[in-house]
Amino acid sequence: MKTIKKSLMILALAVSVQVSSPKMAEAQCAMCSLTAQNATEGSNSQGKGLNNGILFLLAIPYAAALGIGILWYTKYRSKKNVRMEDGPISLN
Repeated sequence: MKTIKKSLMILALAVSVQVSSPKMAEAQCAMCSLTAQNATEGSNSQGKGLNNGILFLLAIPYAAALGIGILWYTKYRSKKNVRMEDGPISLN
């Protein structure tokens, strides 16, 4: 129980530090940002590919977390029975 509280406090601290920092980051080069800005105009296939790649890279961590969550849920929510003299007792 103490480890859960400690990890939640660390998570809350990290989120509050991240939210409170007003710095803006520019992570794209000038050519990539111009391509992304012009992607909505006309039939620019390079910009659409760049935007699709960004969305693909965004979805991978969420898909991995979802898979781990499903595995954890199925492992720990399975039926557990205990053998007694009178018959099995369901723990869930």
